[in-house]
Amino acid sequence: MKKHIIWTIVVTISVVIGTVAGIFAWQMYYDRKMPNFHERAEIYVYPNMNVADVIEILTEKNLVRKPGSFLRALRKENLLVGTDKAGSASPKTGHYTIEPSNTSIYVARMLKNGWQTPVNLVLSGTIRLRGTLARKISSQMLMDSLTVMNALQDSALLAGYGFTPENVFGLFIPDTYQVYWTDSMNVVLDKQKAAFDSFWTDENKQKAKAQGLTEMEVVTLASIVRGESNYVPEYPLIAGVYLNRLHVGMKLQADPTVAFCFDYTLNRILKKHTRVESPYNTYMNSGLPPAPICSPGRDAMNAVLNPKGGKDLYFCASPDFNGSHLFAATYSEHLKNARAFQRALTAKLAAKAAAQ
Repeated sequence: MKKHIIWTIVVTISVVIGTVAGIFAWQMYYDRKMPNFHERAEIYVYPNMNVADVIEILTEKNLVRKPGSFLRALRKENLLVGTDKAGSASPKTGHYTIEPSNTSIYVARMLKNGWQTPVNLVLSGTIRLRGTLARKISSQMLMDSLTVMNALQDSALLAGYGFTPENVFGLFIPDTYQVYWTDSMNVVLDKQKAAFDSFWTDENKQKAKAQGLTEMEVVTLASIVRGESNYVPEYPLIAGVYLNRLHVGMKLQADPTVAFCFDYTLNRILKKHTRVESPYNTYMNSGLPPAPICSPGRDAMNAVLNPKGGKDLYFCASPDFNGSHLFAATYSEHLKNARAFQRALTAKLAAKAAAQ
């Protein structure tokens, strides 16, 4: 009888141990091998966030299939102590992507080790003010706009890239760049310098030389072309006009340079504005301004290197009001085009007034 009791106890203990071991083994297998997330999601872990904050984010998004598995993984990686949602080690600051195929242990290790997913830094549109550029960058990365502005005005920092605070617009080529959300401004500048250098192939350097321009002069003229129009097909024609003026010794008389002098606050440039005292005012000064007036982009830079238009020296807005221009080689022809535009504008304004 005693032997039977002992045997029963041994069997019961064995079953319990086997069951516990089986559960433990299954949990380990699930935590390490089984997908534990419902759908793809991006999360941002900010400085001073702890693991409790991350758990709350994932809970609100209803992303975790088996929360217990994820909690075990966090404890395994020392991100969670006991049953308290207070991390003994904070997750690394960063931008992370959780995939449905991810296991609990992978995501825990991702947060612990900072296995970030890159973000796209999109620099698009017209970039003609440092504040605009700073906001574009800071709105897509962790750093604030003041940090970006300080870098754009840091002579020593920019000198390492061959630029100055005055010509820094030339360093930035509008495009989409892959960066990490937590990257510093140095990384952003590295990306810009790589893009700038890649543009300046031996062929493009030869084209600049053929125009009698340095690389920075090409960028500066391209910034004026970009400021004149959003209609890319006409960039080579506009570039051709300004190059012709440079070659014959005419002042550029480019309205965008005047707008730059007033920080682009003018709705319309009047004759009095063209008399402003500034080295950037191409109505008052011959040749190119000292530095780019905006970030021109590759289309405008290529236009300066590959101009069209023959001997054209003038252009004015088209009376079709479609964003294009009329080009002319002589001043008399230009006046004819200008009068045509003025007549069309007067008629348009009259029709608008009559309709009100």
